[in-house]
Amino acid sequence: MSKTNILIVEDESIVAKDIQHSLKKLGYTVVDICSNGEDAIRIAEELKPNLILMDIMLKGDMSGIEAASQIREKYNIPIIYLTAYADESTLSKAKVSEPYGYIIKPFKEIDLHTSIEMAIYKHEKETDLKKERDFLYSIVENKSSKDLIFVKSNSRLVKVKTKDIYFVEALKDYVVINTASARYTIHSTMKDIEKKLSSSDFIRVHRSFIVRIDKIVAIEQPNLIMEDDKKLIPIGGSYKEELSRRLNTM
Repeated sequence: MSKTNILIVEDESIVAKDIQHSLKKLGYTVVDICSNGEDAIRIAEELKPNLILMDIMLKGDMSGIEAASQIREKYNIPIIYLTAYADESTLSKAKVSEPYGYIIKPFKEIDLHTSIEMAIYKHEKETDLKKERDFLYSIVENKSSKDLIFVKSNSRLVKVKTKDIYFVEALKDYVVINTASARYTIHSTMKDIEKKLSSSDFIRVHRSFIVRIDKIVAIEQPNLIMEDDKKLIPIGGSYKEELSRRLNTM
């Protein structure tokens, strides 16, 4: 198990020490223990723990729920609530702050371990998803840039420079982007691909083919011959006139 740093927020010192002991036995690192919401926020900012165990009913001006809400908003740290109260009213207040778990005291070490591991896993997945979503948004917003596209390959987003693309081929509900060194099969349509590629560099020559103009080396009716691999691309009848105009044929 990789080291997980945990902050304990509990105003009963005996209970806090007992939790600390259990966490150490389970292989976790306790970075600090505090007893009120204000200190929890300050320590969360300073130490950036991987997870916080937060008692809901803290003494003082700030409840555990209030502290958890601020920590979630400012620092995106997953929080598991610890409480001796399992009534509907407490649950309703607690769920608004979107905790990653809810452990009723007293609890067993197995419950503590399971809740922590599930919370860490869920938070990592949500963080990865947010990064990918933000990344995709940034691509969409940068519509003026047509010199590269990103394609999904083996659960990864791979950058492909459009200058390296030879041709795009339609295969039923998929399209295959062909470069000199790789082929990327993605779930898309030719219409969508056309929108993403620069119209000054690419041309549709067939209902099933888009080619990069500067990769064409010859025309042998009814086909185009592409660079390097000498791939033959069929020319559709309805695309001949536009192709002839774009290539400045004589």
